[in-house]
Amino acid sequence: MVAILATMSCLVFLNVILRYGFNSSINITEEVSRYLFVWLTFLGAVLAFNANQHVRVTILTARLSPKKQRVLQLLTDTLMLFCCYLMVQGSFVQFQLNLDNIAPISGIPTGITYLAGLIAGAFIALLLIIRLGSTMRQIMQGETL
Repeated sequence: MVAILATMSCLVFLNVILRYGFNSSINITEEVSRYLFVWLTFLGAVLAFNANQHVRVTILTARLSPKKQRVLQLLTDTLMLFCCYLMVQGSFVQFQLNLDNIAPISGIPTGITYLAGLIAGAFIALLLIIRLGSTMRQIMQGETL
């Protein structure tokens, strides 16, 4: 992710310098930066999910007993797994539809953008399956938070 961010920053900075300093620009930098930004966003979502750092509202869940919190976590993780399925399915369809569309300047297939959603959805689904198994084990063993 650091390499993607560094590449994006260098491309945009170079383009700004060329545009304002020399009244010229490199057209490919805009397309490549856009693709890199999409990939950075989706990979960041996977890393944030893995580290359990997404925004969470705990007003109601904090008032529940530990066992009920686990059951609620099981329910929400199951719903999130369904959302990942929809994301992977939709991204795959869009990837296939747009794979033959070529970006005008860079020549990169636009389907590559949707591949980021497919990969991120699959990784988050995998992390959810692992978390669901852990939560079910904790419920069965009566562990608390």
